Amino acid sequence: MLTAASAPPPEVDVSITGLRNSKGQVLVCLTTNPKAFPDCSKDKASVRMAVATSAAAHFKIAAPANGTYAIAVVHDENSNNKMDLAIFLPREGFGFSRNPTITVGAPSFKSASFVVTGDTAQTIKMKY
Repeated sequence: MLTAASAPPPEVDVSITGLRNSKGQVLVCLTTNPKAFPDCSKDKASVRMAVATSAAAHFKIAAPANGTYAIAVVHDENSNNKMDLAIFLPREGFGFSRNPTITVGAPSFKSASFVVTGDTAQTIKMKY
């Protein structure tokens, strides 16, 4: 008897441009939860990963399913697994899917979100 194999989860092919050096790692957050963006720690269903800066220019994230997602990345130059701040301003680089304009604070989920209905790609430009 033949059984149908379930389709693999969709992948998001991520390219990061503008890393200022190869120190540390890049912390990645992929979420469907607007209330948990850009800090995935509030979303147990989020996909979180650390990518070596040597591999961060191009990597893949397996999305749990089709849906609307947003990605936040942090260039964690000192590998302490968090974004370092200086008087509420980032000391390390960051970026978001769809590269929304940043004024004060993080962008909205809506401005960084994109739809996944199969394999897709995002290019994220780092800001320092």
